[in-house]
Amino acid sequence: MANKPLNTELLDRAIIFAVQAHAGTERRGKGYPYIIHPMEAVEIVATMTSDQELLAAAALHDTVEDTNITVEQIRAEFGDRIAALVAAESDEMPDGLSEEESWHGRKQAAIARLSKASTDAKIVALGDKLSNMRAIARDYEIKGDELWSIFHVKDRKDHEWHYRGLADALRELDGTFAFREFEGLINKVFA
Repeated sequence: MANKPLNTELLDRAIIFAVQAHAGTERRGKGYPYIIHPMEAVEIVATMTSDQELLAAAALHDTVEDTNITVEQIRAEFGDRIAALVAAESDEMPDGLSEEESWHGRKQAAIARLSKASTDAKIVALGDKLSNMRAIARDYEIKGDELWSIFHVKDRKDHEWHYRGLADALRELDGTFAFREFEGLINKVFA
């Protein structure tokens, strides 16, 4: 008996949308196309769920924060649930403050938002945060403390505070391989 084909139409559309939204952009300090990061987030989310809307949200998670795409455009194209998941994963830049000046406030707000978020939002967030932590761990192994100079905030202790706060906010997912990998990498980098 043949397996029923998997319906990936929604995910496929989200991937194409994300590729177009991030076209021509590079992952900061990496030298490769930005879209690699959202695709890794999709792969991580797929280890926790087959829910096509969560996978689509993972593909789209940085479109509102890092491109000129709005939550309203995501809603019109992909519906309320995906728009809400993408919005939950998007930092809001306060007016009149630089990325450096607003960093602590934005990260504290993100940790607080994640602490109260739905399990679905936490799954999408873990896809993003584990992808980020994998890149940090790889780069830290090569560059050591010189790594922190590529970030808006350059103090290693600030990054440790941020990632440990994220781990606490995402602890509901500690039964997953993805969470165990995330926490393990945090403990390795910030030992």
